[in-house]
Amino acid sequence: MTQISLVLLLACGVTLTHVGEAFADKRVKAAIIVDANTNNVLYSQSADVLRSPASLTKIMTLYVLFAYMRAGRFSPDTQLKVSKHAASQSPTKLYLKPGSTIAVKDAIKALVTKSANDAAAVVAENVGGSEENFARIMTQTARNLGMKKTTYRNASGLPNNEQLTTARDQAILAMHIMQDYPEYYSVFETKYFDYKGRKYRNHNRLLFTYKGTTGIKTGYTRASGFNLTAAVHRGDKHLVGVVLGGNTSSLRNAAMTSLLDKHWSKASSKKPGATNFIASLLGAPNPPRPSRKPIFSVASAAVPVASHTPAAQPAVAQPAVAQAPAVQPAVAQPAQQRPIVQASLSPSLAPNRLSAPSPASANRMGNYHVQVGSYNSPADAQNRLGMVRQRAPQLLDGHLPFTATFEKDNKEWYRARFAGFTKSDARSTCEALKRMRLDCIALAAE
Repeated sequence: MTQISLVLLLACGVTLTHVGEAFADKRVKAAIIVDANTNNVLYSQSADVLRSPASLTKIMTLYVLFAYMRAGRFSPDTQLKVSKHAASQSPTKLYLKPGSTIAVKDAIKALVTKSANDAAAVVAENVGGSEENFARIMTQTARNLGMKKTTYRNASGLPNNEQLTTARDQAILAMHIMQDYPEYYSVFETKYFDYKGRKYRNHNRLLFTYKGTTGIKTGYTRASGFNLTAAVHRGDKHLVGVVLGGNTSSLRNAAMTSLLDKHWSKASSKKPGATNFIASLLGAPNPPRPSRKPIFSVASAAVPVASHTPAAQPAVAQPAVAQAPAVQPAVAQPAQQRPIVQASLSPSLAPNRLSAPSPASANRMGNYHVQVGSYNSPADAQNRLGMVRQRAPQLLDGHLPFTATFEKDNKEWYRARFAGFTKSDARSTCEALKRMRLDCIALAAE
């Protein structure tokens, strides 16, 4: 397969068959089926029409959390504090109590199975400082992934008129979370989750009824209807489907299984090699494969994660995207291609020693950024982040590097930033960087 990105294939609506609205599945408002081996779109129905994501939102919540975990900021056993805001979220939820804590591994499984809104808010606040700031990170990550029409306003998917997505964007996200985080993705196969004496069953019924289903998420609000993103792997064939706006959960599931059944014959049986991974399709090296067993066991949802991976050994130090090897600067991208995710650490920016964040480091997180430059190419912005981090590792350790895009004079620009500062810390860090003759601006997150 040539060096064409998943984003370009999906964004341009490349298909193996031309499917018109006359053949649309009337059980859902929008749908898309993608061959995960080739990235070809096999079926598309209103795939670019804006819809409410509902709890499909939690896929991005987990994508961002996985980035911080791979960077060593959180381990599966890290305890997340529950705020009044998080505890007050509407059901479905775990009914967490303000002031209590929940382990990262439990919060993740609560999102995957129970679709717990309070657990989603807990993750957002502990990672982003506030749910509002976390939603900004989610939206920026979506833009960097190529999800052009998706906007997030919260981490759970609870109703918000400004929280919108498309079937195509959700397919892009599903492909990314599978291929960018293979060591974490298996958690989406969890059928049951035991927590404090209660057993929760995964809302994704395809895990129980449709052969080869590996996840990933359901969603529902009155505004959205019944949504589902599913991934199915049988033999050498691998399909990803998204259906949005079903009138009932059974009609939604029936539409998904019907669409998958109809398009198995068109799916490629060629197993994806290294050149078919999304990152390499975009001109960047592949995300590193896990060097050991996955952190999340799917054989039994009740088995503690720690029994598979000690907390002192978090996942490979690499959030959302693979960049250049640790000893090299970020590789420049061809002009027609975009990096897979810019709101991420590269290995060269990751801490040398990985451990769960201490309470002191967690308290440092805030809603201020430190900007160290603005560039007209993502590679230049990434290189700047790497250089500044190498010059001032103690000042910037534990703060997530990312690029924020903006448009000026019909050109796209990339701001090189470090996140997670309080106002005073951002200012003092900038002062220290300026004394090192490094340009710097402290500013609140937009």
